[in-house]
Amino acid sequence: MAIEDINSTRVMSIRQAIEQQLQPRHIEIVDESHLHAGHAGARDGKGHFKIIISADKLDAKRPIEQHKIIYTVLKELMLTDIHALSIEVRS
Repeated sequence: MAIEDINSTRVMSIRQAIEQQLQPRHIEIVDESHLHAGHAGARDGKGHFKIIISADKLDAKRPIEQHKIIYTVLKELMLTDIHALSIEVRS
């Protein structure tokens, strides 16, 4: 399977986990893995992703709390599929 197909599947898995747990008003997931080709962390086969999200469950929380919530939701994927994650929470 091509890396683009693998990362497309990863994006769907990330989206599904977040939608189930956080019911976001808005979510964008961007595969940025191609920007990190050759990077030491990219060699482990995991992807680099950016999430832009707004969700009631993240509102009125400090940024560190928002990130903890998202990392908790994605815990299993962080172990198997995600090397790096950029998070932008919008209200």
